Amino acid sequence: MKAKLHAVAGGVALLTVVCFWISTVGAELTGNAETIAAAKAAILAGMVVLIPAMIVAGGSGFSLGKGWKSPVVQHKKRRMRIGAANGLLVLLPSAYVLAGWAAEGRFDAAFIIVQTLELAAGAVNIALLSLNLRDGLALRRKPARAVHAGRL
Repeated sequence: MKAKLHAVAGGVALLTVVCFWISTVGAELTGNAETIAAAKAAILAGMVVLIPAMIVAGGSGFSLGKGWKSPVVQHKKRRMRIGAANGLLVLLPSAYVLAGWAAEGRFDAAFIIVQTLELAAGAVNIALLSLNLRDGLALRRKPARAVHAGRL
C-alpha cells in the first residue's frame, strides 16, 4: 500500500510540475499579459496540490527506502534532496514573486530573469522526478531469474 501511495504521489508531483512548466511557456509564447498573469496565479494556487504530493512522495519514499543499501535507492534519495531544496529555495519563492509581479502588470527585466530562473529550476525538477520514476519502476520489476526460477 505504501508503495502505491508513493507512486501516486510521485506521479502527481511530476505531472503538476510538468503542467506548471508547460503553462508558463505557453503563456509566455502568447505574449498576452493577462494570460501570463492568469498562468502565474494558477501556478501559485496549484501549490496546494504540488506541496502535499511532494511531502507524501518524499516521506513515503524515505520510509520505503529505509535500510536499503542499493545504489539506486541512494541516488533517488540524493535527487529528492536536491529537488526539495530547488523547490523550496527557487521554485516556491519564484512562483510567489512572479504571480505578484504579473498581477501588477510588472513584466520588466527582473520578471524575465526570475522567470528564466524558474523555468530552468523547473526543468531540473522535471528531470529529477523523471529519473526517480524510472528508477522506482526498475526497483519494482522482478529480476528475470526470480520470475522464471521454476521453469528451467
